[in-house]
Amino acid sequence: MGIEKMKMPQLGESVTEGTISKWLVSPGDTVNKYDPIAEVQTDKVNAEVPSSFTGTIKELIADEGDTLEVGEIICSIEVEGGGSAPSEDAPKEEKKETAGEKSSPAPAQNKAPKKEAGNKARYSPAVLKLSQEHDIDLNQVDGTGSGGRITRKDLKKIIESGNIPKAGDASETQQAEAQAPQQAPVKEQAQPAVAAKQAAPAPNVPVMPGDIEIPVTGVRKAIASNMVRSKHEAPHAWTMMEVDVTNLVEYRNSLKTEFKQREGFNLTFFAFFVKAVSQALKEFPQINSMWAGDKIIQKKDVNISIAVATDDALFVPVIKNADEKTIKGIAREITDLAGKVRSGKLKSEDMQGGTFTVNNTGSFGSVQSMGIINYPQAAILQVESIVKRPVVMNNGMIAVRDMVNLCMSLDHRVLDGLVCGRFLQRIKEILENTSKENTSVY
Repeated sequence: MGIEKMKMPQLGESVTEGTISKWLVSPGDTVNKYDPIAEVQTDKVNAEVPSSFTGTIKELIADEGDTLEVGEIICSIEVEGGGSAPSEDAPKEEKKETAGEKSSPAPAQNKAPKKEAGNKARYSPAVLKLSQEHDIDLNQVDGTGSGGRITRKDLKKIIESGNIPKAGDASETQQAEAQAPQQAPVKEQAQPAVAAKQAAPAPNVPVMPGDIEIPVTGVRKAIASNMVRSKHEAPHAWTMMEVDVTNLVEYRNSLKTEFKQREGFNLTFFAFFVKAVSQALKEFPQINSMWAGDKIIQKKDVNISIAVATDDALFVPVIKNADEKTIKGIAREITDLAGKVRSGKLKSEDMQGGTFTVNNTGSFGSVQSMGIINYPQAAILQVESIVKRPVVMNNGMIAVRDMVNLCMSLDHRVLDGLVCGRFLQRIKEILENTSKENTSVY
């Protein structure tokens, strides 16, 4: 029999880590290749992870609630075959012995967790919750998880022992390290870099009687991380344009009842906006771009990410090749993708390949907003609520019109105000000329 190790898969573009929300197997269970073994949450998708092997579950290395980087080991599976697979460190050890390098056998167990000490800066929601409830200083805890990661089992063991490390206390190991002479200048220089990666300490918010503490889920934590990254890396600029959509409203309202009876789903205003945006992106391909350090990548396909919210999370499924679809086709995809999000059936492939995001903020009555760009895209468009307002017409008369604000956030490294202004003008032109005479939904 041999031992194979299952690793955290990459469940979407730019996804770097996932949270084990639920194990679907236990040690000793027999699984076939492609059988689901765990549910994993990321900032983009909630998906089942299939087994890569047929065999027996030997060990669940990650706990439910643990957040692991893509490629980290989540469990081991005993499969038919030769002897147990060598550990990842085995080849390195053999090379050292062959080269005749000196190594100290005694400290081997202490050195293993420290190889990836940076991992200790990332804690799962379950670990953070336990540490806060029992006032445990996580900096003084040695984790037994993958790469020295601290698990819930580590904290439960500490809590049961009653020997809880507090802030300001130093473990024997830390004291020894502090008193030890400087032996490796290179490692000393690397320490500030590791420290810089550590998350800022959580604010000390007093909990008063009647307050409710809500643990941060893996999805919410990932969303927060992605939004912070977008704001820190991309210099956001913002512009807005108002559009008279009176003719569009009349046209859509004249179709909606018959359309619903014939097609079985709603013809929403949002479908008209997504179609107009996708058409304008073909005419202004600079907008359909991404920042890539020393170059800008202008994407060929027009794939529109749409924001769909649940009670506690936000997902951005993608309408692929939106410029090639009719208004009816876009309306169908909006309905299907929103249904998948709310039923928890969204797949990783539904989230991949987006090049520009359109957010229907008007669905809850917003009339003006500043969206955070969906990293690594270059812009996001907020479609606000359609409202009736008195408007001065070209002949000087005042009329009640259906008006909507289009609010665009842009990455100023990639885009400038001139091209974005022209892009919005083109969307405005398309929408204001949408009518029964000029537009077909099929």
